[in-house]
Amino acid sequence: MARTSPTFRRRRLARRIRQLREDAGMTQEKAAAGLDMSTSALSRKETGEVATSVHEVRSMMDLYDRYDPDLLDLARAARETPWWHAYGIKDRGYPDLETEACRVREFTLAYIPGLFQTEDYMRTLFEVGNPGCSESFIGNAVALRSARRELISGQDPLDYSVVVDEMALRRPVGGAGTMRKQLLELGKYADLPNVSIRVLPISAGAHGGMESAFCLLSYADPDEPDVVYVEHVAGSIFSGKTHDVQRASVVFAEVRDAALDSGPSIDFIEQIAREF
Repeated sequence: MARTSPTFRRRRLARRIRQLREDAGMTQEKAAAGLDMSTSALSRKETGEVATSVHEVRSMMDLYDRYDPDLLDLARAARETPWWHAYGIKDRGYPDLETEACRVREFTLAYIPGLFQTEDYMRTLFEVGNPGCSESFIGNAVALRSARRELISGQDPLDYSVVVDEMALRRPVGGAGTMRKQLLELGKYADLPNVSIRVLPISAGAHGGMESAFCLLSYADPDEPDVVYVEHVAGSIFSGKTHDVQRASVVFAEVRDAALDSGPSIDFIEQIAREF
């Protein structure tokens, strides 16, 4: 499955066209006039807020007297249809952030991390979280989440480190049989060299992550800032602001240090599975 994130390609293109203009020694105002667009329109293209067409990139290269064929390819990629649209999902959401990440650190409080979920487990979550939705919607959501597993098991897999609160392991989502199967499946993922699973036991007491579950995403491109992603009852938010990312990083380090090591975590998961 080809995976691209038009959002990230657009932002990468934005940085490149801004650098192209600056290398030409041209102000934004002068460049905008030469491109027959407003300064604010050019500014939005140089920040990645809006896409820049192949035709506009060619005009920029002519104006700046600099030619870079890679920019044309990048402009085309920035307008490709996101891979998750094939599953009926139109909003960007988490797949957009996750697609080009090279490392994800995730802390969960109430449920098993999505990439580890069995079909029965995730179907139960989708049905409870989306009352009244059609079977086709639920089926597409399940198929998309299942497809995302390739991120940790395919070529060039994601470096995936998770801390799971004990309560997420004990909540019988879908009933005892579904939960037992889910926990045994969770233990299998720990064998992947790019995956780390740790359990934060209830006995650890109070900790900095009690307010919210979250994901921290990092990217291979050094110009792409880390992002913290949080889901809530009304939707989700993400932030690349330095203080938000630093705070989430500190909390993740805290809960990871308080959690059981990987080996004892898997033993604990298997113990809980036997209790169902």
